[in-house]
Amino acid sequence: MFFKNRTNGEMIDIIESSELTDVYQQTVTGRYQAGEELQEAETVKKADLVFLSGEELPRCWTDPHYRDEKFTR
Repeated sequence: MFFKNRTNGEMIDIIESSELTDVYQQTVTGRYQAGEELQEAETVKKADLVFLSGEELPRCWTDPHYRDEKFTR
């Protein structure tokens, strides 16, 4: 799955999608897309990722308390 790093604008391929959707995981492992050679895997903060369109990641992927507001009303 490809995403964009919001701090440097580079495209990154997330290796393990389960890391991305795990709400308690703060980092993911991915490879930046640069040139034709396969890059080394790096750890990246989920907070630094956005979709290629620039849209934010779903809150249920990043905030363990995303449901708290719903149940306190």
